[in-house]
Amino acid sequence: VQLQASGGGWVQAGGSTRLSCVVSGLSLDTYEIGWFRQAPGKEREWVSTISSTGDSTYYADSLKGRFSISRDIEKNMVYLQMNRLKSEDTAVYYCAGANPWTVVLRHEAYEYDHWGRGTQVTVSS
Repeated sequence: VQLQASGGGWVQAGGSTRLSCVVSGLSLDTYEIGWFRQAPGKEREWVSTISSTGDSTYYADSLKGRFSISRDIEKNMVYLQMNRLKSEDTAVYYCAGANPWTVVLRHEAYEYDHWGRGTQVTVSS
């Protein structure tokens, strides 16, 4: 199982960008896929998760309305659209997979058993 996040880079404050997570070795309809981020000197923070059915999406309260998660099941990819970016959104962003039959607290990193390498997003003010 492999997950790989991409799409990071430099973005001006107020701008938008979209991250992609390509998943291989498992089907998106069997796993929940989440996004986490980690800023320098801070703990890893949950951002968003999409259910294995694709019918449900979940967001950290502080990010609702600015971030949007989606997926393309045919391409086995999950996306994170980030709008109205702020300097505090600067972080390394990771995608991760969680078993929908066992996940309870989807905002907790330990619920996710497959992790990809992150992609850096830097928001310049």
